[in-house]
Amino acid sequence: MSGRESAETLLEAVTEVARWAGDMALAHFRDGLAVELKGDGSPVTVADRAAERAAREWINHRFPDDGILGEEYGAERPDARRRWILDPIDGTKSFIHGVPLWGTLIAVAEGDDVLAGAINCAAAGELVAAARGAGCWWNGTRCSVSTVSELGAATVLTTDERFPHAPERQGAWAALAARAGMSRSWGDCFGYLLVATGRAESMMDPQMAAWDSAALQPVIEEAGGVFTDWDGATTAFGGSAVATNAVLAEEIRRVLRR
Repeated sequence: MSGRESAETLLEAVTEVARWAGDMALAHFRDGLAVELKGDGSPVTVADRAAERAAREWINHRFPDDGILGEEYGAERPDARRRWILDPIDGTKSFIHGVPLWGTLIAVAEGDDVLAGAINCAAAGELVAAARGAGCWWNGTRCSVSTVSELGAATVLTTDERFPHAPERQGAWAALAARAGMSRSWGDCFGYLLVATGRAESMMDPQMAAWDSAALQPVIEEAGGVFTDWDGATTAFGGSAVATNAVLAEEIRRVLRR
């Protein structure tokens, strides 16, 4: 392919590869897999690796000039103008415990500009995908963030309320949760899918790698929401993430800064 594809073409591409890799992971779900620990202490299974290999094969066949960055197998063609960013199973801890709130994340970016992204929560039967200017689509239907405007009526989410990797931010989360209508730890990428489809008003994580966050930005923004890092910068590569609907964006970030 030319590397100058339309937004619609990239939307179709991230959707297809997310579905392909997600189905590969789903084939191993609740299958009694052995779990290994990586150097950073995070778990990994044969399902993570098989799903990422499937995504890489798909991309290499259709976009052979593009680079790839994945959680399990690192960088391929790192000097390419455009790169695909892969997390084969976001939420491996949920996956290995038989909980369906995990997903496959696929993004395509030029530099720090994420052109398209997809979240495939295959075990839950939900897929959202977006591309710049082409909207956000939930199982094939256009979707948008909620219009809830009162924090006291809002649902706010995070992956782990203990904030083990950023304890200095646990107090900010506790302050927000105390003011919100409901707080839950429906975590990892599933929480961002809920924001994009209007079923929660905010989702946040204090620490994220590029493959955790890249796909989330276009999904949230094309659904009409606001996506920043914890400090309020509009980026998918700030090492953290805060996603909100539009009307509560300023208030939620103000509470977190305090």
